[in-house]
Amino acid sequence: MNIQTVGVVGAGVMGVGVAQNLAQTGHQVILVDISEYILDKAKHEIRNNIRFQGFFKKSETTETPDTVLKRIEFSTNYKFLEKADFVLENVTEKWDIKKQVYSLLDSICPADSVFAANTSAIPITRIASVTKRAEKVIGMHFMNPVPMKSMVEMIRGFHTSEETIEIGKKFLAQIGKECIIVNDSPGFVSNRVLMLTINEAVFLLQDQVSTAEDIDKIFKTCFGHKMGPLETADLIGLDTILFSIEVLYESFNDSKYRPCTLLKKMVDAGLHGKKSGKGFYVYQ
Repeated sequence: MNIQTVGVVGAGVMGVGVAQNLAQTGHQVILVDISEYILDKAKHEIRNNIRFQGFFKKSETTETPDTVLKRIEFSTNYKFLEKADFVLENVTEKWDIKKQVYSLLDSICPADSVFAANTSAIPITRIASVTKRAEKVIGMHFMNPVPMKSMVEMIRGFHTSEETIEIGKKFLAQIGKECIIVNDSPGFVSNRVLMLTINEAVFLLQDQVSTAEDIDKIFKTCFGHKMGPLETADLIGLDTILFSIEVLYESFNDSKYRPCTLLKKMVDAGLHGKKSGKGFYVYQ
C-alpha cells in the first residue's frame, strides 16, 4: 500500500504535531477540525514550530514554513477525507465524540483506508466496533512533541489484521519513526502507568506533601527523567489527563484510578497546562 495522502482528524496539540510531521516528510495532508478558528490557530502553530526547528537544527536543511504548509489542506468538511489512503484520528478523549467521528469516517473514507487512533486510553477494539472495517483499525499512540519523538506505541486491537500491522509499520517508517507493538488494553502500556503516576503526583500536591517544583525535581534528579510528572501533565494537557484517568477508572473499576479532586478542579477552572498558559506552572 503506497501511502501518499493522509487524513488527520483533530487539530489540537497532537493533531498539529502529526500534521506537521507528515508534511515535513513529503506527505499530502488533509487536516480536519470543527471550526475555522481552530484550523487557523493550527496553521499558526505549525508555522511557528517549523521556525523554531530551524533555530535548533541550523546544520540541517530545513524547508520553509510556506513550503511545508502547501502540503496541508485545512478543512472543516470531512468529505475531503474521501481522498485519504490512511487516517490518523486525534480528537478529544471522550467516547461519545470519538464514536460519532468513526461512524462518519467509515461512511466517507475508501474501503481500503486504514484508521489509526492516536488515543491516550480508549481501547482500540471498542473504536473498531463502530466501523465496518475492524481489521483495518489500529492504535498509534504518538508522543508529544510528535516531530521530535522517534518512537510510537502501536496497539493491536482484537480484530486488527497482520496486513494492517505491516501497513502501520511501513507508514511509521515513512515518517521517520519506529514502533513498539502492544496488545489492546485501556491505557495500553505507557498511559496505564503514566496516568497513575501523574494522578498520584497531583494527590501529593493536594495533600501538601511537597510543592510542584520539588515533586518534579525528585523525578529529574533521582531517576534521571527529563521532565517530572506535573511538568509532563502540563505538556500533555490537564483536560486530556483527566479524560484518560476517567477512562481507566471506568474500564477497570479499580479505585487506584480515581481522579484526584485537585485535578478535576483545575480542569474546571480552565487551567489546562501549556496550551492554556497555566497549569501547575505558568507559561507565557
